[in-house]
Formats: sequence, structure tokens, C-alpha cells
Amino acid sequence: MKIFAKYLFLILVFFGPTQIASAQQTAPPKILSMQERAHVTNNWLEYRLNNIIPELMQRENVDMWIIIAREYNEDPVIKTMLPATWQSARRRTILVFSDNGKETERMAVARYDIGQFFKTAWDKDKEPNQWKRLVEIIKEKEPKNIALNYSPTFALADGISHSEYKAFSSALPKKYQKRITSGEDLAIGWLETRTEPEMQVYPMICHIAHDIIAEGFSEKVIQPGITTTKDVEWWYRERIRDLNLTAWFHPSVSVQRAADPDTSFLANFSKRPAENIIRPGDLLHVDFGITYLGLSTDTQQHAYILKPGEKHAPKGLQVALKKGNRLQDILTDNFKEGRSGNQILAQSRKQAISEGIKPSIYTHPIGYHGHGAGTTIGLWDQQDGVPGKGDYPLYANTAHSIELNATVDIPEWDKEIRIMLEEDAFFDGDSVRYIDGRQTELWLIPRQD
Repeated sequence: MKIFAKYLFLILVFFGPTQIASAQQTAPPKILSMQERAHVTNNWLEYRLNNIIPELMQRENVDMWIIIAREYNEDPVIKTMLPATWQSARRRTILVFSDNGKETERMAVARYDIGQFFKTAWDKDKEPNQWKRLVEIIKEKEPKNIALNYSPTFALADGISHSEYKAFSSALPKKYQKRITSGEDLAIGWLETRTEPEMQVYPMICHIAHDIIAEGFSEKVIQPGITTTKDVEWWYRERIRDLNLTAWFHPSVSVQRAADPDTSFLANFSKRPAENIIRPGDLLHVDFGITYLGLSTDTQQHAYILKPGEKHAPKGLQVALKKGNRLQDILTDNFKEGRSGNQILAQSRKQAISEGIKPSIYTHPIGYHGHGAGTTIGLWDQQDGVPGKGDYPLYANTAHSIELNATVDIPEWDKEIRIMLEEDAFFDGDSVRYIDGRQTELWLIPRQD
């Protein structure tokens, strides 16, 4: 509680009280300086280490979790446990979590303290060999199991390199080698869990992303007949950099129009024309994501380019968006704690099809990583389920990019189009809420009063 109070004070100072809660705010949130960001992320990290780690180790019944990485070849998990001023591990960095059922101790077998979070447990003058010192700690604690980050299923939980695994195993007495187990569920649990402090600010981050999308999908950026989709993509990249933010992938902008032949879903992303000039009557689509304060966004929205004399998008396109929204509702209504991603996918597709919707669902977790840790709910080319990643259960206090498309007939165009939507949402264990709302109306270019 003391840590959370300190964190909340920082948020009130940096963001202001009116900017914390509302997804309907109109003024763009303040973007913090690098020093201010460091204060926030370090306080988040302290809160997470004190609260998430003990719960996870007891949930998974693990006595000791060891994370090993070398500089510039970091385990994805260890990168999320370093202080804000650390850009990488230093030399070989070993983090140890030891749980005795009553308390969780954390330490570093490293040449330095890891900020204020991990005190070093290695005095090189007393024991020159780092591996021997690690073994001494293991003997002192006598864990019944020792979790390491290896996983055939999740890349984010597969952080220990082959050479480091071999070196550690070679140094470990046979008695303890038999106690080595995968830390997959610990790693995924750590990465996927969103805390209350983080969720007070995540709406700001998603709101910033929505603001940038709206600005790019406006007459400020797009001049029909001149501007190309590539121009808009690069405008987004420049705008992100201007705001001192980062993009975790290159934005994509594509067009669906009445006159063009249908293209496959894959071609829409990988084989679309590089210099497609935007025209009146086009339906635009953007796929866009930023990272700020260590948290990522992933959003897909649509805009319509008005023809001369038009005040609204064609009715068919408006109805199509509503069907996309309905598919979102079907999917999120099927979020139940403990269900696997494959179960959620199957139930959602069955319900959507029964309602006359042609669904494609490919929803993923989001947080530290854009394509984050946790259960996968379909892939665009695996609509019958995803072995492994899709078998992982859904947990409470996790964030997800609700990513999907609905294929809808447009009478005015005499053809089908895909409404491709993606919005970030939070699952609290009971229900899903969009972190900063979702698109329910097409952006119009130019804007109409």
C-alpha cells in the first residue's frame, strides 16, 4: 500500500487528476520527460516485484526461479526487471527469487546491485567463480524445484541461451540437476499480469495512440488524389518520433474500394501497392502501435474518403462496421477465466456464424510486448485453434488486443469487404473493458460538423 501511495502521487503530479480516468478526454495527455518516465517505471517495477512475484511463485508452487542473461543477449523477462536507467544486462546478470512459503527473497548474483531492486549476493573476492556462488545459494536455500526460462511454446519464456544452460547445469551437483523445471508459467505470468498502477495510466497510452490515428486520418494529412498510402504510413512514423515515442512495428495503411478486385487477407498486408493514391470513395485501414512507459498499443481503424456532395459514408459501410463491433462483443463476452484461447475462439466463431457473420479472429495479449505473453485466441491462418499457445488459460488482470475481421457484403459496391478492427482491452476476471474505448463510427475525411 505504501508503494502504491507513492506511485499514485507521481501519477497525479505528472499526468494531473483530470487525465487519469477518462477515455472520452479531448486534450491529449501530457507526454513525460525521460526522467519523469524513469520515476514512473521504477515505481511500477517495485510494485510488481513486491506483489506479482510472490503470488506467481506460490500459484505455480515454485521454490526458486533463476533468470540468467548476458549483456546484449537478454532474456525477454530480465529486460522487464531492470531499472529504467539500465539499457541492458551487465556482463552475466543472474537474478534469483527464492520462496519459502512465507516470504519471497530476491537477489542478484552479479558484480553490482541491480538498482534498488536486487542486492548483489556475490563477493568476487570471497568466491571468484560466479557459478560456484550461485550453487552456494542453491545449497543454502535447498529448493525442491528450480525454474529456468525455457519453453518450446512461448518465445518470451525461452530466454536462457543454450550455452548458459549448459554452464549452469555443469556447475550444479546432480542432486539439484533433477530439480530443474521450466519456468514457462512464471515467465508468462509475470509478463502478462497488469497491475492497478499500470492500468491507471494505460488509458492515457491508448488515448495517445488514438489521437495520432485520428490526426493521420484527417484532411491535415490526406489530400485525396495526391496523398498515397505510403505517405500516410511515413507520416505516422514521423509523428510518433516527433512526440518522443517509439513504434514497435511500421504502420500499415491500405485501401478497399468499389472498383478494385478483391484481394486476399495476406495480400492486403504484404502485397498491397507501394504507391496507392488515396481517392474519394476509398475505405482506408490503418494498423498502428506505439510503446510508451514500457507498455504497447495495437490498433486498427477505418476511415472513409467522402465523395463530392457526400456527408456520410455509404450505408453499407456503416452497417459493416456495426457487424465488426458485434463480432467484438461476441468475442469479449466469451472471455471467462480459466478458458483456453482455443475454447474462446471456437465458441466465438460458432456464435458469430450462427448470427450470419463471417468471422476471422486473431486476438493476442499485449503489454510489455505488442504480441505479448499469454493465451492466443486464433491466428489469421489458424481458425481451428493454435496448439500450445492457444491451450494456455486466460487469467484475470491481463490486457489483450481484440483483433479480428468480419467479411461483409456492401450493396453499394456489389462486393464483399473486410472490416478489420483491433482495440486494446483489459480483462479483470469478470468482464472485458476497452482501455480507451473503440471505434464505432468511421472516420470521415474531410471531417463533417
